[in-house]
Amino acid sequence: MTAANPARGEAVLRVGGAALVLRPSFAALVAAEQELGPLFALVERAAEARLGIGEMVALFWHCLADIPEGMTREVFGEGVAMAGLAEATPVLRVLLGQILAGR
Repeated sequence: MTAANPARGEAVLRVGGAALVLRPSFAALVAAEQELGPLFALVERAAEARLGIGEMVALFWHCLADIPEGMTREVFGEGVAMAGLAEATPVLRVLLGQILAGR
């Protein structure tokens, strides 16, 4: 299993049997913000349980440290959906915490 580095604000998400490291780097968050709008609004929607799965997948996609060969965003999104909210929620919590903390 791939290990996440908590000092970098990383989290691991299991998708389709693969352990994927998500790293909320500045470049990743800028790309996510360009697609999703202001990140603070995203955090607010998440806090109000109004964050859509498409938004969550987009944030995760932009934060992938390495995209496995052959994995498309569509395949990734399907994998996140199949893994379920129980798998995705802790990862989302880490990323949102990093957005707010500004590490």
